[in-house]
Amino acid sequence: MDDVSVKMENGVSAGAAMFTKLKALGVECILVNSGTDFPPIIEGLAEAGANGANLPQPLIVPHEHAAMGMAHGYHLATGKTPVVMLHTNVGLANGVTGLINAATDHIPMILMSGRTPVTERNRFGARTVPIGWGQEMRDQAAMVRESCKWDYELRFPEQVPELLDRAHGIANSTAKGPVYLSLPREVLCELCPEEGVDAPASMRPARSGVRPEELTALADAIAGARNPVIFVQRGAGSAAGFDALSKLAEDWAIPVCPYWATALPVPSDHPMNIGPNPMPWLAEADVVLVLDSLAPWEPDSHNPASSATVIQMGPDPLFSRFPVRNFRADIAIACAVEDGIVALEAALRPRLAEGTELRAVRRDRVRKAANEYRMAALESAMSGARSPMTKAYVGKCVSDAIQGHKATVLTELGVPLTSLDLHEHGSWRNLPHSGALGWSLPAGMGMKLGDPDRLVVATMGDGSYMFANPVACHQVMEAYDLPVLSVVVNNAEWGAVRKSVQGLYPDGYAAKANQIPLTALSPSPDFQRIAEASNGWGRKTDDPDALPELLREAVRVVIEEKRSALIDVAICD
Repeated sequence: MDDVSVKMENGVSAGAAMFTKLKALGVECILVNSGTDFPPIIEGLAEAGANGANLPQPLIVPHEHAAMGMAHGYHLATGKTPVVMLHTNVGLANGVTGLINAATDHIPMILMSGRTPVTERNRFGARTVPIGWGQEMRDQAAMVRESCKWDYELRFPEQVPELLDRAHGIANSTAKGPVYLSLPREVLCELCPEEGVDAPASMRPARSGVRPEELTALADAIAGARNPVIFVQRGAGSAAGFDALSKLAEDWAIPVCPYWATALPVPSDHPMNIGPNPMPWLAEADVVLVLDSLAPWEPDSHNPASSATVIQMGPDPLFSRFPVRNFRADIAIACAVEDGIVALEAALRPRLAEGTELRAVRRDRVRKAANEYRMAALESAMSGARSPMTKAYVGKCVSDAIQGHKATVLTELGVPLTSLDLHEHGSWRNLPHSGALGWSLPAGMGMKLGDPDRLVVATMGDGSYMFANPVACHQVMEAYDLPVLSVVVNNAEWGAVRKSVQGLYPDGYAAKANQIPLTALSPSPDFQRIAEASNGWGRKTDDPDALPELLREAVRVVIEEKRSALIDVAICD
């Protein structure tokens, strides 16, 4: 039956109302970690199922951080709005790190959590166990407010349809981002009027775009530039944006710098892909186009010339959510990044006859630099074929193993982009710049949930793997048939912390110590057994010659046997 509500004498149950409305908004699955505040949700869901209602699929995820990471990856794979339901303040607290990642990455997510009952007696749904007192907070939403576009607490059951409409619309408006709704148990225990529960969205998301005068100024700047450069961190937004950026960069001979990138902006072998080093491109640039980049370069080391025109373009080009971000913006254009790129490429296409000789000289210079960068990256990767291996060598082996497959590689302090051969939008994702660890594995699971035919390879450091709550993740992979290939690059330490200390204090006491304090993760657990405990395939190796075959076998296990696979690789960096 389609879009059926659960009918009761005076309305519908709160659980049925919420799930029915979410289905009407296009939500297909809900990631749930339930608690004692959930009885009216669970009862309504059970009643809805008994009456044949068409509802989103609820997936039980036994740790909140894993649920948030899955929601993140699900949106990246599908473009759809994920929904996560957590348990009161304690479940919400476990989900906050994932919420910070979602906010930084502009993920339109609807996050809900219960709220402990505020009444002690004489009302259905009032407190019944001691945690009802222990979980009370004056302002539960304060935990998430800085990472949400909108938050509210449900006051009356009849608000369910309109508040979910509003949450969905705000989450998907430019710039996209998560929203939060808290759900007091007493309110959920009341009946919700049936009207509007199964209605489609009443609020369409607001989408900003490039104004004609902005597009003209941008096109004039690019067409007239002697040394333009494009900085891009979060990718091109869509397959159309990816293709448009690739064509724009090649047609106009513009170097593309993916400095600290979190998504692939152009193919890795694109002739204008100069790699992640801003120098010397930024210093000599007269036009700098910054595409949706939180920190496009390091101000302490790199800066554009005072005479250069700096253009910031993206959903929130000034990144207003962040208190301090003082990169220049001579022109600031607020739009979905794919819309801006597609419009710019179309606006410049009729002007390709302009400046052809200048572009030819620039094209030769950029091509040469891009080729040198790729050759150096390949040489660096192959020089790591020793025991213990380097991340770059592991990345090269991963890249070879996935060729010919529709695949996405995720990295969280895992293998570097520089050693991967990738050519499509969505084929690579990195940990968001908020750096909340434990992201790669559950995000990969969410991608697999949204795109079951995709080969998903989640690469991460050993510390990041432990942050991911791997027992919960492997249980979910088995329960819902979400086989992901995990590659753990294991140096038995927090390598990022060590490198940060060495970078700030290269000649300090910590750098001279045999072991830098507060970084060791030794002895390392036997990670392959965690995968095997949930019917996964696990191996470990320190042999560079054995790794390629192990990866090929792991890919076969994931694709043919539909089981998760994990390889624990000993590395030195």
